[in-house]
Amino acid sequence: MDMPAIETHLTKNPHLLGWVEEMAKLCQPDRVHFCDGSEGERRRLIEQAVAAGVLLPLDPKKRPGCYLHRSNPGDVARVEHLTFICTSSKEEAGPTNNWMDPREAYTKLRGLFDGSMKGRTMFVVPYVMGPVDAPHAKVGIEITDSVYVALNMGIMTRMGKQALDKLGDRDDFNRGLHSVRDCSPERRYICHFPEDNAIWSVGSGYGGNALLGKKCLSLRIGSYLARKEGWLAEHMLILEAESPEGQRTYVAAAFPSACGKTNFAMMIPPKRFGGWKIRTVGDDIAWMRVGADGRLWAVNPENGYFGVAPGTNFKSNPNAMKTIGRDSLFTNVALTPDGDVWWEGMDDPAPEGLIDWQGRPWSKGSSEKAAHPNSRFTAPITNNPAVSRHWDDPEGVPISAIIFGGRRSTTVPLVLQSFNWAHGVFMGATMGSETTAAAAGKVGVVRRDPMAMLPFCGYDMGSYLQHWLRMQAAIPFPPKIFLVNWFRKAADGRFLWPGYGDNMRVLKWVIDRAHGRVGALETLLGWAPKPEHLDLQDLDASADDVRAATRIDYGEWEAELESTGEFFTSLGPTLPRTLHLWREMLLSRIEEAGR
Repeated sequence: MDMPAIETHLTKNPHLLGWVEEMAKLCQPDRVHFCDGSEGERRRLIEQAVAAGVLLPLDPKKRPGCYLHRSNPGDVARVEHLTFICTSSKEEAGPTNNWMDPREAYTKLRGLFDGSMKGRTMFVVPYVMGPVDAPHAKVGIEITDSVYVALNMGIMTRMGKQALDKLGDRDDFNRGLHSVRDCSPERRYICHFPEDNAIWSVGSGYGGNALLGKKCLSLRIGSYLARKEGWLAEHMLILEAESPEGQRTYVAAAFPSACGKTNFAMMIPPKRFGGWKIRTVGDDIAWMRVGADGRLWAVNPENGYFGVAPGTNFKSNPNAMKTIGRDSLFTNVALTPDGDVWWEGMDDPAPEGLIDWQGRPWSKGSSEKAAHPNSRFTAPITNNPAVSRHWDDPEGVPISAIIFGGRRSTTVPLVLQSFNWAHGVFMGATMGSETTAAAAGKVGVVRRDPMAMLPFCGYDMGSYLQHWLRMQAAIPFPPKIFLVNWFRKAADGRFLWPGYGDNMRVLKWVIDRAHGRVGALETLLGWAPKPEHLDLQDLDASADDVRAATRIDYGEWEAELESTGEFFTSLGPTLPRTLHLWREMLLSRIEEAGR
């Protein structure tokens, strides 16, 4: 077939144009469109998507500029078992990643991409991760046959001509190739080639598999580049806390999924903390580098939010609900009769006449969910009424504290501060969340997720933790490191801590510790707040519950550290000896105290 014309008015970059031509020959699209990122282009792409049934317009009065997308029912989430790190040696990928030889991967995927875009438009999506003027921002090009992906990339990244202008004539860009193809799980692969700065993804249109700037570039490729270049690419929110006196403190925090990450990033403090303001720099990813002043500075590489809809409401996250009020895309949520969206956990009960996430009539009492549990919203970051003025600052923001936290019903107290950087790395390396009976067949099994990066680290996990330890020497004034747990339960299954906005009470202590303004109680496991250090006035929890939430049970911790040893063994010989020694020392201290 004849090659479709490739536009050249936006760029003359020979490296880019040559690669696009090569990929067009492979995929054989009918048309090739270079995205310029303009408002006019966005409107045209939306019109095309609506005409093709890819997007359904929502009521323009209730949700101005908002649309609903329903995905293939077999394509609704990340697929960790089909996600590969393709490096020249298996050891480089490590035991926690799926590995494929790069030559084998390219051969296999070339066969799948061959002719995959016949009858379709090939969208060439230039984008920048990080503020465009940041010296360490990364340029990527995603080639895709999905208008849904192109529109999402327009929200989630700095997309279009600004990316091409930043790239200029250089060859230094991430080469991302994506095709939904036939959406078959048997022909679905998400392959990362860190040594080539390339990502090839086929067979899925889901965000985590298809929006290549997000988890793929910003974390998997990003973490690989970060080790090479001496910085940190992390699965972390960044928040700004402003005191009544006007002091701004910046905190980064890592939580695994279902642990309230976006809620924490957009938290509204309780009335008791009048005058305090929490603003969002980012809700998912942080790139952190050492500044000229010796502090760790962080930027949010993203331009939008790709959030989980179920459970989001005006109690859990009012700022998120306001953010998605306009110019947003919703994926796999339910549709109301009046053209609005609904999901489980919303403020109002399900109305009559809902259409579920697969386009079928849904009735109250149905055993199936109206919205898919992993249904999503994509919204511009500037929609957030509490966005920080520094969210797009090329210099980033200085991080005073790093918080790690998982979902643990026992053992881990409400908050602990590490004794030092290496101890803090140990805390992050051993954090995790407990499985449920539905997910794993057994309640209370801890799934370790170091720094919430287990699914997103682009190389060997032991080497990743070693990189964290090495960073201490590069940071003259490192952030303080903390461990939190909002999810500890009483014997009757109740949560002991109310969470949401009341997490401000813990954050306030973290900030005061970071600035050296308040004392702490030294325990065998770390620094803990004394009872008078947490402002508990007007808290909707009893004093007994708070004591139980902050309690350290050394018997439980002995079992915890034994379990940690098993996890460390699974990470193999590259795990730093420092972390083994920290585990042995903490276990020894607890055993001695027990005697």
